[in-house]
Parts: sequence; C-alpha cells; structure tokens
Amino acid sequence: MAFDIKGLRVLVTASSRGIGRGVAEVLLQEGARVVINGRDRARLEKTLAELKQLGEVYAVQADLTRREEVEHLVNKAAELLGGLDALVYIPGPPRPGKFRDLGLEDWEYAARLLALSPIWAAYYALPWLEKSSNPSMVFSTSIAVREPLEDIALSNVMRISIHGLVKTLARELGPRGIRVNAILPGYIMTDRVRQVAEKRAAETGKPVEKVIEEMAANVPLRRIGSPREVGYLVAFLISPYASYINGASIPIDGGLLRSVF
Repeated sequence: MAFDIKGLRVLVTASSRGIGRGVAEVLLQEGARVVINGRDRARLEKTLAELKQLGEVYAVQADLTRREEVEHLVNKAAELLGGLDALVYIPGPPRPGKFRDLGLEDWEYAARLLALSPIWAAYYALPWLEKSSNPSMVFSTSIAVREPLEDIALSNVMRISIHGLVKTLARELGPRGIRVNAILPGYIMTDRVRQVAEKRAAETGKPVEKVIEEMAANVPLRRIGSPREVGYLVAFLISPYASYINGASIPIDGGLLRSVF
C-alpha cells in the first residue's frame, strides 16, 4: 500500500459511479474504511456489492441538494465508521448546456448542488474531523473554474464558490490541524463527459466517438483520464505525505489547462 492510509475513515460523496466510484475504489484498495453515497438506491446497492470485494465499505443513500439528507449522510457515515478522518466531497454533475439552454430552475438546482451542499457537508463533518488525529477535506470541482468550457455553463459559474470555501476553511481550520484542498478534474471518462460529447455530436453531425477523440486530442497527453487516476490524487491528499499541503487547488487534467496559475 503506497499512501499509508490504512484504517482511515473516509466519506466519499456521489460515489456510486463516475469519479466518486473511482476514488472509493482506490481508497479501499489502499486500506481505508469508506462510506459511499448516491441518490439512486438500486445503483448504490449494486456498487456497494461490487466494492465489498475491495475492503470495508458502507453505503448511505442521500440527495446532496437536500440539507437534511446531507446532515443524515455525514452523521450516519460517522456512526458506521466510528468517526471521520476525511471528507471527500464530489458532487453529481449538473445539467450540461449553454447559458441560453438553461432555465432558472436549472440554476437554482445547481446552486444547491454546487454552492450550498459543500458548505453543508463541511459544516456537519467538522465536529467529527476535530476529533481525528489526521483530519482533512478534499473538494472536487473542475478545470472550468479557471478556463470556462463549452456546454457546461452551470459548472463554469457555480463551482467557483467551492474554491472560496476551500481557501476560507484552509486558513480558519489550519491552526486546528485540519487540511482543506481542492482538485480540478479535466476530461475524465464518466457519464457526464459522454453526455457532453453526445450533445456536441448532435450539434455537429459527427459520431460520438469522433467527438471524444477530438476532446482527447486537445489534451497534451492525448487521452481522457480515468476516475481511478483522480482517486490516486485524493489518496495522496488525505495521506500523511500531504501533511503540508493546505488550501491548494490541484488540476488533474493531462495538461489541458493553458493558464499559468
């Protein structure tokens, strides 16, 4: 085991599929004890059954856009694990689309999902993390907070607030030994990336796989990333090896970002 996180008690939100599942897989293989989460009970139970082959894992159904369910999720996770050492906040993706494709109800939903729910998760997790000897939080956003991307206006706008939260918490909680960082995934092979590709394919008349190839061609590494690769970064950030990393926002995008900072 490479990251020295055996026995660490970790809640990973939105982890029944996609990036969250990839993160949970890596953490379990590294010996962490994990609670996964999702809205769809059938999918969550299926994922739980599959992940049980990797280690000690539990599942809690909850909708991240509902404050009372986030409270239940965090407290139930702490109950199942006997406390919390790390909160890994990964939201489900909002609806793709350009500004004019979206209704006000889409913006209101995205505000609950991407701006309010990380605040709720941090608020309810903090009392548990304060009891830990190796506490940390990791928030997943997107490279779109630095360079807005086509067809994901909701992410471009709403995810930025999480970075304000990360910097605020890092400064406020650092004296208590609680590290808070963010990761910025680029093109990671998930259902959402495929949805974006399908939308572009419909607009251009190109095959979906051709659109995905074009997306990969824009990445210096010439490929789309995998959810497990995000998991390795998260495993590092919650490990003792990242003990002096606090308040950082780290891209994991194969070099796609062109900005210097």
